[in-house]
Amino acid sequence: MTRSSTALSLTLLALTALAALASLGFGTVSLAPDRVIAALFGRGDMIARTIVLDLRMPRMLLGLLVGGMLGLAGAALQGFLRNPLAEPSVLGASNAAALGAVIALYFGLAELHPALLPLLAIATGLVALAALFGLSGESESALTLILAGIAIATLAGAGISLALNLSPNPFAAMEIMNWLLGSLENRSSQHVWIALPCILAGGALLLWDGRALDALTLGEDGARALGVNLNAVRWRLLIGVAIGVGGAVAVSGSIGFVGLIVPHLVRPFTDRSPSALLLPSAIGGALLLTLSDLGVRLIPATNELKLGVVTAFLGIPVFLVHLMRERRLW
Repeated sequence: MTRSSTALSLTLLALTALAALASLGFGTVSLAPDRVIAALFGRGDMIARTIVLDLRMPRMLLGLLVGGMLGLAGAALQGFLRNPLAEPSVLGASNAAALGAVIALYFGLAELHPALLPLLAIATGLVALAALFGLSGESESALTLILAGIAIATLAGAGISLALNLSPNPFAAMEIMNWLLGSLENRSSQHVWIALPCILAGGALLLWDGRALDALTLGEDGARALGVNLNAVRWRLLIGVAIGVGGAVAVSGSIGFVGLIVPHLVRPFTDRSPSALLLPSAIGGALLLTLSDLGVRLIPATNELKLGVVTAFLGIPVFLVHLMRERRLW
């Protein structure tokens, strides 16, 4: 890791710690920092401990984990595909995991056991990975992977639309819609323990190939000349995205654009090499999602805004700016 990337990571870590503390202190009931810190150490009044440890702590931890995973996945995919608009949904992993969650909700499996919903989301993410390899075949082309990912994402979207169309009553349709909009509301420590191993495993796989991503900036032929096994890199990257993003979507619903926004925000502060972007993007994603979740709690509204809606409003301008640059309109 370069000196600039290390300094950026430390700065982002400090900001993320402050954001996490603010996430524990602010909400429907605001708590002073001394009450939050006392509750974290098991002291203070019972009301503060209940709010901080039972209600806000799981939500804050999930914001860090999910945001970190989405930011890291976006940076890794942009480096591997050499496409600044790439993010986890490009390979269909996010949509496939969302379809698994919708199936669990539609057939009432989520009511049988809380773990069935995330397990089905992860399983459909892995099935999407297998379909991706089946469609792309032996090709190592990034364009082939993107086209196969679009096909899988479209198929998953059609399945979700079918579930909404066949919903037995408006309440079932509303439950599915709420899940698709993405949220960290009413999450417990059980959700943290479900997502944690998936995100750690997926993140480790994505961090594995930093040097290979640097070599890919020379092109596929150049990377092969440097001894990079592109097929092995692709396997590790796709499995990492499927497991990590599948686990994240399973507990948070569909939250898009984090993987698109964060790498573009942190890239100017690095030497722009893909390996230098991975860790800062993971920390930046955790910071962005924690602040966004804090924002949905503080914005005055009749109903709490959904997290996926907020990240979409943040991501669309970034997407359009880069799209117009690609078209050389300025």
